[in-house]
Amino acid sequence: QVQLVESGGGLVQAGGSLRLSCAASGSIADIPTMAWYRQAPGNQRELAAIITGGDSTNYADSVKGRFTISRDNAKNTVHLQMSSLKSEDTAIYYCYALARTAYYNPLNEYWGQGTQVTVSS
Repeated sequence: QVQLVESGGGLVQAGGSLRLSCAASGSIADIPTMAWYRQAPGNQRELAAIITGGDSTNYADSVKGRFTISRDNAKNTVHLQMSSLKSEDTAIYYCYALARTAYYNPLNEYWGQGTQVTVSS
């Protein structure tokens, strides 16, 4: 099994910055993809940013130019640097990993518990 633990959420004023971190632990052989999703009240969960093992990244249009995703493969961690935050960025942010527990095992999806980000206007 793989466990994901997020940290770094909180309350910030509009225009401010926050850095989210997610650490993966457990029996890990490979994590080809890590990502941050978010879910605002009354909305569906949506992809905010994604990064592959080769450091290829992609972002939702709503966060492009403001958010930066990065990962440390040696530590099995992923970070989301959020800048110029807006009230509409308020959501629960979930860490996601596509991982395998052994090289002969299939890939499985794993989710963190989520961390609240609240942006006050």
